[in-house]
Amino acid sequence: MLEVTRYDNDDIVMVEPEGALGEADFDSLDAVIDPIIAAKGKLKGLLIHAEAFPGWDSFGAFLSHRRFWQDHHAKIGKVALATDSPLGYLAEMLTKYIGVRVRHFPYRDLEEARAWLETAEPS
Repeated sequence: MLEVTRYDNDDIVMVEPEGALGEADFDSLDAVIDPIIAAKGKLKGLLIHAEAFPGWDSFGAFLSHRRFWQDHHAKIGKVALATDSPLGYLAEMLTKYIGVRVRHFPYRDLEEARAWLETAEPS
């Protein structure tokens, strides 16, 4: 299951996985962020808060995750990864090459991660 929270008066969405990710998790995430993107043109930030990467419950879930990323990465301003998983650091390094601002934070630094998403990008 994926807990999806939209912060009040902000175009930032936080996701917190609770167990292996399933196909329906990405449908529920689409349902929250697609209306924001339709109204504003872009999601200001996505905050992923997970102590460890939970994996997927099926190959179909993996494909749904891949589809979500392909469909949305250009429409998300920044991604903050608040996680103790080594994949957080790896994701930060790899995404430098696809034009997405991603920053890794320790799991306990949730508020620092959110504050980074709220800051304006330099022109």
